[in-house]
Amino acid sequence: MMFVPGQHLDIRLVAPDGYEARRSYSIASTPEQAEVLELAVDRLDDGEVSPFLHDELRVDDTVEVRGPIGGHFIWTVDDPAPVLLVGGGSGIVPLVSMVRHHAIRRSGKRLVLVASARTAVELAFREELEALARRNDALSFLVTLTREAAALPPYRAGRPNRELLLQALQATGSPPASCFVCGSNAFVEAIAGMLLELGIAPQRIRTERYGG
Repeated sequence: MMFVPGQHLDIRLVAPDGYEARRSYSIASTPEQAEVLELAVDRLDDGEVSPFLHDELRVDDTVEVRGPIGGHFIWTVDDPAPVLLVGGGSGIVPLVSMVRHHAIRRSGKRLVLVASARTAVELAFREELEALARRNDALSFLVTLTREAAALPPYRAGRPNRELLLQALQATGSPPASCFVCGSNAFVEAIAGMLLELGIAPQRIRTERYGG
């Protein structure tokens, strides 16, 4: 299946009584690995779909999917300028696809990823992203933890703020052509608002939201 970093798939489950549930999940893998589609599913105890995917789905089971979907929140290394990525919680998933694509293509473009999570343990793909940043001078990985007040460097404690975003923008080396922000509605609104206050033009901010 061909796709572009930042796109997602819709999964549909049908219960024996005919009840249907659909959920959208971002693709974490890269177009260069198109034979494998990797989705990161955050398990919600009261969810309709994620508990089934975590607890019931088995190897060789068939799942109905639709996609790939999305033409706005996408990025490839063909973009000529540096890029800022900001993800909150599971909103990091489509950004991981972009970072992996950047690494596989050995791009020298500046790419800065800011990830916000409750704790280091809950930060998805943390070890992989740290390793990619160590090996690639063009990639910067900044982490802030909202539930660990004693976070040690290089992590910071607290929610993303203007200071962190300014640091991230400066790390791009020049004003980014695009800022990609993904997370909950409240997270996206807060980050987009701060980016606007820092002088980023609205048309250079692309957002993807999850939840109600």
